Amino acid sequence: MESNQKNQLISSWLSFTHVQMKVTDELESILQQNHQLSLKEFYVLLFLSETPEKKLKLQQLQSMVGLSQSAMSRLVSRFEAKGCGALKRHICVDDRRAIYTSLTNEGEEKLKKALDTINETLANAFSREDIQKELQGLINQIK
Repeated sequence: MESNQKNQLISSWLSFTHVQMKVTDELESILQQNHQLSLKEFYVLLFLSETPEKKLKLQQLQSMVGLSQSAMSRLVSRFEAKGCGALKRHICVDDRRAIYTSLTNEGEEKLKKALDTINETLANAFSREDIQKELQGLINQIK
């Protein structure tokens, strides 16, 4: 692969991650401001809501959110300590070592409100000229 082509790939990757970090920072900030949620906490609520029983083993959830076992456990503990009642932990009857985390009615309400904020923030971010230019530049680099 030519040096120019390699530099182009790296440049494309950096452009992509720059846009992603900008949007992620905006989402994190607006969720904290409006809902006292981190983006990872939002993901926990979202992933739980997408399951038929609104519950997952902590181990499944950690891989979906992209956290280590201890980080996931701390996140759920902090979430529970907030006292908002969004999550509930259960010991698995079949495997006493496994712990389920489930979404409560309060958690579903919190998620609905946060989803409105997320969708509005994403729509605004992707309609901004600076982000559109970066994305268009990325598309042009890939071609």
